[in-house]
Amino acid sequence: MLALDFVKANRETVEKAIRDKNVALDLDQLLDLDAEVRAGKTEIDRLRAERNAVSAKFKDATSEEKAELGKQAKEAGARASAIEGELSGKEAALKALMLKLPGIPFEGAPIGPDESFNTVSRTVGERCKFDFEPLDHVALIERNDWADLSRVVQVSGSRTYCLKGRLALLETKLMAWALEQIANAGFTPITVPAIAREQAFLNQGQFPGHEEETYQLPNDDLWLAGTAEVALTSLHSGEIIEADKLPILYAGLSPCFRREAGSAGKDVRGLLRVHQFMKVEQYVICEADDAQSAEWHAKLLGLAEQLLQALEIPYQVIETSTGDMGLGKYRMNDIESWVPSLAKYRETHSCSTLHDWQARRANLRYRGADGKVRFAHTLNNTALASPRILVPLLENHQTDDGRVRLPKALQELMGGEFL
Repeated sequence: MLALDFVKANRETVEKAIRDKNVALDLDQLLDLDAEVRAGKTEIDRLRAERNAVSAKFKDATSEEKAELGKQAKEAGARASAIEGELSGKEAALKALMLKLPGIPFEGAPIGPDESFNTVSRTVGERCKFDFEPLDHVALIERNDWADLSRVVQVSGSRTYCLKGRLALLETKLMAWALEQIANAGFTPITVPAIAREQAFLNQGQFPGHEEETYQLPNDDLWLAGTAEVALTSLHSGEIIEADKLPILYAGLSPCFRREAGSAGKDVRGLLRVHQFMKVEQYVICEADDAQSAEWHAKLLGLAEQLLQALEIPYQVIETSTGDMGLGKYRMNDIESWVPSLAKYRETHSCSTLHDWQARRANLRYRGADGKVRFAHTLNNTALASPRILVPLLENHQTDDGRVRLPKALQELMGGEFL
């Protein structure tokens, strides 16, 4: 969400952001509605003042004058009530339009409507060159009896998974390992629920617009979150955080749920796109300072890269285009890991800076050293998500006999060189 004062003072910038992010929003309609709301409030105040002035004369008035004054007061009150009724609907409509206002993207973001306009910032690690016919992750899993992928579909439907044996142990230990790595960088480990109220999704920015991608629990007025970011954004909602408590750094561990509706084919086979998964999310609340936000963005991105380097997985860092980065993002970098069976990089991480766009929705504020209360800046980035990370991990480290040699960082964790 943007402040209306900012929108009015920077109309061209906002209109450009609406175009660049391909948002269906008529700014004229929003500003006209704001003018109507302000005019309505002014008229209500005038009518109330008129009624109060009439009431003040009532005590000293004659009987004939009291009748006329009573009529005037009644008419002013009725007009005020009528305007209030209209105003309620207009304010709701204005709020709905305000929620569509995009965050202003940074100047270095590629301009384009979709992911085809994303650019590669850097590539790290050598792609595997096998001297044998490599298997995809599903074949590796089946060969080593590490899952019951076909059986679990009968129980839970498509895009679900059921790991077992050494791979089940690896998944749980990977999450704990990632959480510990991020904690060692100064982040507070925190576990959060996957269930949240609708307001939490509005605060985070997923709603309105992505309800169809989210599981709903209508009997409980709750939804299932696809990231710990949903809960973490609202955890301090309504508070005024003292400046000496910032930055707040969280490493959030949670189960995650996404409907993943509409996609099919080879690239979603097996563990690539599932409805339920585990994720460690990096989350930052810091002062409203652009330079400080940029430093934290680089830090979050760097920590995710460190994990991938420790896992010895080749990857590339993407500068995400304006149309692909999402409504509230100032800057977004994806990290895509190399998947040999697909002969391409696939997204495993996403790093985002939102400035105060998210904090305004969540009423997330802090008191600066100068005593002024401001909306904070927020940032987030994946540390590690499973089972998606298992796909490049298994495929890049497979051997000619169908086994998987673990990267050195995981060998002690798993008690051996091989999975």
